[in-house]
Amino acid sequence: MTGVVLLVPAYQPDERLPALLSAVARLDPSIDLVVVDDGSGPTPVFDACRALGAVVLRHGVNRGKGAALRTGLAHVLLVSPSAAVVTADADGQHLPEDVVRVAGRAPHGLVLGVRSFDGADVPLRSKVGNRVSAVLVRAATGRALADTQTGLRGFAPDLLPWLLTVPGDRFEYELRVLLEVARRGTPIEQLPITTVYLAGNASSHFSPVRDSLRVYRPLALFLASSLSAFVVDLVALLVLGAVTGSLWLSVVGARVLSGTVNYQVNRRVVFGAARSRRSVLGYVALAGSLLLANLALISGLTWLGVPLLTAKLLTELALVAVSFTVQRCAVFRRRSVARQPVALQGSGHGVR
Repeated sequence: MTGVVLLVPAYQPDERLPALLSAVARLDPSIDLVVVDDGSGPTPVFDACRALGAVVLRHGVNRGKGAALRTGLAHVLLVSPSAAVVTADADGQHLPEDVVRVAGRAPHGLVLGVRSFDGADVPLRSKVGNRVSAVLVRAATGRALADTQTGLRGFAPDLLPWLLTVPGDRFEYELRVLLEVARRGTPIEQLPITTVYLAGNASSHFSPVRDSLRVYRPLALFLASSLSAFVVDLVALLVLGAVTGSLWLSVVGARVLSGTVNYQVNRRVVFGAARSRRSVLGYVALAGSLLLANLALISGLTWLGVPLLTAKLLTELALVAVSFTVQRCAVFRRRSVARQPVALQGSGHGVR
């Protein structure tokens, strides 16, 4: 049977971390324990983790949750490449029983432990943040995920090399994993778990402003780029419509102009990709497909009596998610090279 490793990234944790490890080990002794000390400084907590048999890996300085997760994943790939991995947070927000349940499903694919955000004890910032994130992720990927910010996740062994190639060193890493999943077409199992918020989530190291900007930056930049292109497209459509009187000629001319602007902004600012023949041809193919869809939808809506401006707005809203997903996953996709796991020094027993 494929083994399972519990991987916990930790920055200045308290006694809740060894309590979690102890409870998980008691419930399922077959689960191996790996903790990544992300530059926490001297603390007896990690000694307690070692005493429980956990491997403790250490960053000399704080590098972020994403970097800590990749360090742990590289260690698992090096020591036990056939093991599945469950990631959990160190702040007591995941019950040991839920960790074990996710561990039971982890060898079979990608599992999210999803929380409910309807309880009265859920902080407002968590309710709003998750709902906004869920809407944006669905718009970008077409995936309806109940909890996009959960740290309790399970990964089958074959997913680990890919996880090392996902960019992002801090909290944005976990969202990027979900966005990249759309490109891979990987199924996601959503497993309901207990929602736990202790003292209004006061122990979280997540900065609502700074880290939210990091997390949502790719989506925010794309939406800003799409908005600017939409303004160019709309103005050109109305001007050309008034001058030529031809809907088809106006739509085509406006789309060519706005598409040129959108390609340059997305390539340079949103996706940070180098100009290449592949990206140009891919964008032209996408633009052509979207143009046909644009013409069909606008023509259909105006035929039904919807005003041109309203039809344009409805059409663009319907196509923006398709455009983002295709550009991210195909047009400007990074040609990533899997990173090889490096030897890491740790303490405690090795992964079985």
